[in-house]
Amino acid sequence: MAAAPASVQKSEEEWRAILSPEQFHILRQKGTESVLYSINFSFPSIFPDKINWPRGTGHYDKFYDDGIYNCAGCETPLYKSTTKFNSGCGWPAFFEGLPGAINRSPDPDGRRTEITCAACGGHLGHVFKGEGHPVPTDERHCVNSVSVKFVPVLAASE
Repeated sequence: MAAAPASVQKSEEEWRAILSPEQFHILRQKGTESVLYSINFSFPSIFPDKINWPRGTGHYDKFYDDGIYNCAGCETPLYKSTTKFNSGCGWPAFFEGLPGAINRSPDPDGRRTEITCAACGGHLGHVFKGEGHPVPTDERHCVNSVSVKFVPVLAASE
């Protein structure tokens, strides 16, 4: 079993100073980035009147370069690019995180399982099981793009 990442503790003011307003909202206040553009085109029959919804912020949704995805708050490595797949949901999807890097906890309503950075507690998104995606774990880590930063494979190995 891999060792847990070092704990990162900051005050709300310190987090606000280093994160953008959107990153603070998602990572520290458990928000969700907009993905309306992707949902509209993936599920037009559900949202037929939403043809002009704005493009979502999920810039890593259709991004498949080789590297590592780190926590945008504390830079802890979370996911290898080799675990990323196209789930069609509009957010980046991974089938597993790096060992010890991600914590899971049930949402207060018990309907979903939240995933957070094990080092800083930043909200990443949610994990879903049993959806039938052709991945080894039968899991989908649905991650907000704003919650992660991509480090290319060359930079990650330096």
